[in-house]
Amino acid sequence: MSLTEQMTQLAKLAKAASRELAKLTTAEKNACLFAMATALEQNAAAIKQANALDMEFGASHGLSAAMLDRLQLDDKRIAGMARGLREVAVLPDPVGKILDERIRPNGLKLQKISTPIGVVVIIYESRPNVTADAASLCFKSGNATILRGGKEALNSNQIIARTMIDAGKIAHRGFPEHAIQVVPTPDREAIPALLSLTQYVDLCMPRGGESLIRAVADCSKVPVIKHYKGVCHVFVDADADLKMAEEIVMNAKVQRPGVCNAAETLLVDKGIAEKFLPQMAQKLADKKVELRCDPVALGLVQSAIRNPQSAIKPAAEQDYFTEYNDYILNVRVVDGVQAAIDHINFYGSAHSDSIVTKNEAHAKRFLAEVDSAAVYWNASTRFTDGGEFGMGAEIGISTDKIGARGPMGLAELTSYKWLGIGNGQVRN
Repeated sequence: MSLTEQMTQLAKLAKAASRELAKLTTAEKNACLFAMATALEQNAAAIKQANALDMEFGASHGLSAAMLDRLQLDDKRIAGMARGLREVAVLPDPVGKILDERIRPNGLKLQKISTPIGVVVIIYESRPNVTADAASLCFKSGNATILRGGKEALNSNQIIARTMIDAGKIAHRGFPEHAIQVVPTPDREAIPALLSLTQYVDLCMPRGGESLIRAVADCSKVPVIKHYKGVCHVFVDADADLKMAEEIVMNAKVQRPGVCNAAETLLVDKGIAEKFLPQMAQKLADKKVELRCDPVALGLVQSAIRNPQSAIKPAAEQDYFTEYNDYILNVRVVDGVQAAIDHINFYGSAHSDSIVTKNEAHAKRFLAEVDSAAVYWNASTRFTDGGEFGMGAEIGISTDKIGARGPMGLAELTSYKWLGIGNGQVRN
């Protein structure tokens, strides 16, 4: 069987499974999810054994220590996957909700009802726990999912999916076996082959670095929900509470710098730059953050840092477009809230941006004019996350404007259809 035939078969089976999934009740879906969670815990030894093969493969192929850490599954991470499935099970079912309802003058009743999307392809790197997270969210929202992880995690992904499928079949006789599938080949050509099947695949969601997401978006013929990168900003306004600003900047940059909602640029109003920046820069330097500064900020920062070993350098134009995912922060002094808004809308990635200020007029202007998926007033950008938004779980983050935007939970994995209920109406 050729690669194209193999992917076509996978997609056909997923489409058929999505029709069967639509017949399951909320109680049946939840029973399957609880059974899957228990099965993951009970099968922990076999999952770790499969993961050990992936760890050996990853080490022999030069994966970094950080990537190997993301790849590894231990008892704590397997328990976390199981807990995640149980959390999804208790969330409200997003399918079948009445989103809109109206009765026309001729008596025709119209209802807008949430429905599953159909077949969702998830493409991701390294972390095998995504297999359980993505499959559970798609299953609860009535979608069949095709999972394509990295080649370094193939054994782990396959056993996690198999464990969930077997448990679902035991929990409910009508469980469609092909509702959860893992692409069985590491061949890169499987991705364009799969994403050309518009008659079977409804949506693709890539999770990973910018290069992966761009490669997927460029080759896909099915819709792709994405965010390329997270170039996030914190703007400290002239009317900011400076102690609050320090805490927000530190959290946004150093709490977890390798994630997409970490701040990459600090903007400071020129009215408070001389007072705020020296102390702020020292706190960042104490955490080994490299500062890349515009000329005004550079002058204020260089004379203030006690540690001469601290990395401080002029910012290049390209730096402002860069997602570092590291202990590096751009620093720029701007002339007022409009200059901050203009900078963010030009250099940013429409992900997450924050203003720190006591001035309500400035805040409302910032919230209205910054064109990003999540915009904050007196809060860290680190809150752009499904769990922090109260969604219970997250399938990804979107910076698209059509369809889902921001953190995506169960509701964002649904579409809708219109139901027309009449008693013989015909159009004149």
